[in-house]
Order: sequence, then structure tokens, then C-alpha cells
Amino acid sequence: MPSYPRPPFPPQQQSVPGSQRAMDPYPDSGEESYRGSGRLSGKVALITGADSGIGRAVAIAFAREGADVALAYLDEHEDARETARWVEQAGRQCVLLPGDLAEKQHCLDIVSKTVEQFGRINVLVNNAAYQMTHHYLADISDDEWVRTFDINITAMFRICQAAVPHMSAGSSIINTSSINSDAPKPTLLAYAATKGAIANFTAGLAQLLGEKGIRVNSVAPGPIWTPLIVSTMPPDEVSHFGEQTPLGRPGQPVEVAPIYVLLASDESSYVSGSRFGVTGGKPIL
Repeated sequence: MPSYPRPPFPPQQQSVPGSQRAMDPYPDSGEESYRGSGRLSGKVALITGADSGIGRAVAIAFAREGADVALAYLDEHEDARETARWVEQAGRQCVLLPGDLAEKQHCLDIVSKTVEQFGRINVLVNNAAYQMTHHYLADISDDEWVRTFDINITAMFRICQAAVPHMSAGSSIINTSSINSDAPKPTLLAYAATKGAIANFTAGLAQLLGEKGIRVNSVAPGPIWTPLIVSTMPPDEVSHFGEQTPLGRPGQPVEVAPIYVLLASDESSYVSGSRFGVTGGKPIL
């Protein structure tokens, strides 16, 4: 079993949206460890927030399982090119789709460009997220509240709506929720509210798309060591991030990727409307 880093971590803080290459310790997205077995051969996947963290780990895993991948991200071009390098090293095709998911047209564009490149979408992973830490309600601006919802849940609705006409029976939609949907952290008020909405949206959408044979599930990670953490949390929280879990450490992105592979694969052909926790032992009930 791999030995993953445990807190305390060196004090560090980055500007939003953060960069994986500047983190200490460097997150493990499976670059050297994930081994594929052809479980997604012939599939095309669109992944948002795919430049780093969980998105990178999922992209690498999908590619090594045989999928071609479209990578949507904001503007972290160096991180995105590094992810693309690993996808292409696995012998799969990759397209980079930079832009702001808070803009409706960009949500539509990433779907149309994926279809233009690959002809279809078999797996849609809505993973991109925005959060900021605030200790007082008055410190949350109206613009920040709206932006958090625009990126985390409204974009998800728009992308799903645009993608479904290009998805056939047997396709899979996987939405990234969070343990915050069950146990909201008060200093992440807006983010936690969107994650509860994602869990509900997923459960409803699964029922709506059942007749089309399209499955919809969500993954609820606990504390995972990604650029989102070092760019949106104060250094003291970053240093002790994840130590409150029963396993005593944050998860690495590579530890989240396998559940996405399972849900994307035909092995989960009767799994829809479910939520899967990857939380280091903190229960989701």
C-alpha cells in the first residue's frame, strides 16, 4: 500500500485558481502509479476542472483505461498541458478547452468542440468547482455568491443540457459533489450550498434520463490535496488539512479516480442516482 503524506504540511498559499506544480507536497494524480486495463476502450470523455487535482487524476485514469479525453479548465495552461501530456503518453487523443464556465456560451462551446473533435460524448464528468473561505456572513459578496453557483451548479445544468443530445444509451454522467453536502463547513457556506444542490440535481437527473439509458451519479470527496485547497484556505488550515479524518490525512487525487472509472464503465450498468463517498473514513449517511 502506498505511503501518502500526512500533515502538518509546509505553510503555503497561492492565488486562485492555484497550480498543482507549485504545491508541497506535490499531489499524486496517478502519473506514475495508475495502471489501466481497457475498461473504457472506445469511449470519449469530457471532463471539467481537468487541469489538476481530481480532474487530472480522472483524465489520466480514463486515458489509461482506453478513453479519448476533452479537458476543460479555466486558464491554468501549464497544468493543463501537463495533464494532456500524460493522456497522450497513454496513446489517447486529447483536446484542451480553456475558458470560464461561469459564461453560458463557454458551457455550450466545450460540448460542441468535444463533439466536433470526437463525434460523440460517452462520459461527462462535471468536476470544476469554485470556493472561498469566509468567517463572517457579511464578508461574502453578492458577486462571489453568484459566481460560486454559476460555476458549481448552473454550469453543470448547462453542460448536461447541451451534452445529452450527443450521448447514447449506456453513457454516464458523473458529478463531483462533496462531503460538504452532508456536513457543510460554515466557512465554505456558498460552496457547501452548491454541493448539496449537486447531490439533489444528480438524483433528480438520474430519474429524468433513465428512459434514455443514460446513468447519472455523483462522487462526494472528503479532504483531497488539490490546488483548490492552497488557493482558497488560510495557511494554518492548509498545514493541518485532512488530519481530522479517521485516516488522519487528506486523500490524494489518485485515490478518488477509481470510483470515476467504475461509474464510467459498463461494469456499473445498473448504478444510477447514487452518491459515493471518498472521505478517509468520515461517514456520509
